[in-house]
Amino acid sequence: MKGLISRLPPRLGQPVAWPRPASQPLTGQYAKNNILSRLQHFQEVPGTFGPESLAIGPDGLVYSGFDDGHIVRFTKEGQQVDIWCHTGGRPLGMRFHPDGSLIVCDTTLGLIQVKPDKTVVILTHSAEGVDFGFADDLDISADGRFVYFSDASSKWHYDQDHLDMIEHGGHGRLLRYDFETGKTDVLMRGLHFANGVTFGPDENYVLIVETGSYCVHRYWLKGDKAGTHDVFVENLPGFPDNVRFNGKDRFWLAIPVARNPIVDFLAPFPLIRLIIMQYARWLPLPIKHAAIVLGFDLEGHLTHNLQNHARGSYHFVTQVLEHEGFLYCSSLHDKNLARFPLAIGAE
Repeated sequence: MKGLISRLPPRLGQPVAWPRPASQPLTGQYAKNNILSRLQHFQEVPGTFGPESLAIGPDGLVYSGFDDGHIVRFTKEGQQVDIWCHTGGRPLGMRFHPDGSLIVCDTTLGLIQVKPDKTVVILTHSAEGVDFGFADDLDISADGRFVYFSDASSKWHYDQDHLDMIEHGGHGRLLRYDFETGKTDVLMRGLHFANGVTFGPDENYVLIVETGSYCVHRYWLKGDKAGTHDVFVENLPGFPDNVRFNGKDRFWLAIPVARNPIVDFLAPFPLIRLIIMQYARWLPLPIKHAAIVLGFDLEGHLTHNLQNHARGSYHFVTQVLEHEGFLYCSSLHDKNLARFPLAIGAE
C-alpha cells in the first residue's frame, strides 16, 4: 500500500500512516462551556474577512491582517482607525520589531517587514533551497536580531492547510532569520503543519505548535538543552493554532477546531485519506463552529478552559493575546476581531 501511494504524482497527495492518537474529547479538564459567549466584537471592516492574527502597536492600537491583504488598525475598544497598508499578499502572524516596524508572515511573499512609512520589504522566502509554502507565525528576540518563525508547509499553500494535515507528510519547519547576516536557518523540520510561535520566559526557549499532531513543542535556545526540543503540551482536544506568552506566567493557545473521532480513526489508513484528499480539494470539509481558548502555565499545565459552542457565535479563534486585562482574539473564518475581559475567565 505504501509503495502504491509513493508512486502517485505528489500533486495528488501521498498520505502517510501515523500512530493513532489517543482520544481526547471535550470532557474532563476540557469540558464544553460557553464562557466565551461574553466576547466583545470589534467593528467590521466592509469588504474584508478573516483577521487571522493581531498585534498591539507602539501607538497602542490593535493591528490585524485580512484576506484581501490589508492591515487594519483599531482602537483597543474595537473601533476602526484606518486601513494602514496593503502587503501585496495575505498577512498572517505578526509582531512589532523594537525599531517600530511590523514583521509579518505573509503566505504569498514569505517573511516581510512593513516599515513605519508602510514600505514593504521581503526579508526571506526560502531556506536550504526550499521556498516557503505557507509562512505562518513568528516571534522576535528582544534585541531585535532574530525572528523565529514557522513555514507551515513547504508543499501545500494557503487554503490547502486541510490537505497538508490529511496527508500528514511532515512538510513543516521552524526557522530563524538573522537581521545582521540575512541568513535563514532551519531549526526543526518534519513538522505536521508548523504553526504558532512564541518565546518562553527570558527567551530560554521558543514554543512551536504542530497543528497536525495536536501538540506544542519546546525548542531550547539556552542552557544545556540548547538546540534540542521536547514536547511541551500533547494530546490536545483540537487542532491548535497560534500561541502567545503573556510575559509572566501564562501561554494562551487558540484551538480553531475540536478533534474529530473519524479523523483520528483514519490515521493508520493512508489510502482512505488519499480518497478524502481528492474530495477535499473541491468541497469544504464539515467543520462545527466553536471558539476554544486554553491557558497553560510555564510547566504546560492547563489553567484556563474558555469555550463557546452556541450556534452563530464567534468561532474559529486562531490567536489570543493578553493585554491590559483583556484577551484579544482573532479568527480566520470570522469577519472581525473580538476581546474578552480576562476577569470573567477567572470567575
